[in-house]
Amino acid sequence: MGKQMKIVVIGANGRSGSLIVEELVSRGFDVTASVRRENQTKAQKSLVKDLYDLTKEDLAEFDVIVDAFGTGNQASPESHKTSLAHLIHLVTGSDKRLIIVGGASSLYMDKEHKLQLFDTPDFPEAYKPNALAMKEALEDLRQHNEINWTYISPAAEFSYDAPKTGNYILAGEEFRTNDKGVSEISYADYAIAFADEIESGKHYQERISVLGK
Repeated sequence: MGKQMKIVVIGANGRSGSLIVEELVSRGFDVTASVRRENQTKAQKSLVKDLYDLTKEDLAEFDVIVDAFGTGNQASPESHKTSLAHLIHLVTGSDKRLIIVGGASSLYMDKEHKLQLFDTPDFPEAYKPNALAMKEALEDLRQHNEINWTYISPAAEFSYDAPKTGNYILAGEEFRTNDKGVSEISYADYAIAFADEIESGKHYQERISVLGK
């Protein structure tokens, strides 16, 4: 399918979404920005509609649906679950690919997959409601063997202002650090990794993670 695939980025005006759009457009993809208000991205086309109002007909023309929906500081943690559940409903019964901008808090800290990042003593209490909601959303996603999904977690330190290096480490379900002993990645490098996964299609029904070198 290659560059002929049509991609919609939901939440395209957000930090992750806008940089993913920019990276995909730079690679020659046909990209539509799904936004609640005016399109502020480099996408060639836009779909102005609230995520919860999107229908299967709205997404009919697309091969790849990118979930970059940002809940915002004022939103209920529950919206992490309800937004993803709605998108799962929209792609069920199709061969569309759903790729999710995930979080790092549910990465496992042990090989037995018993302890997650948000369980560690230093994890801020204020972030735990969102972390738990995102964990539950991912757990629900894993139950849907009938859809083609990929969940991409960033490193623990996800920095918008950090530079674009073009380099990253691809990892799996477990928390990792780089050779400097840190878990960090810039939004720009995350967008590169995200676009690479769209192009390669290597990870079917998997959660993967990426961190900077």
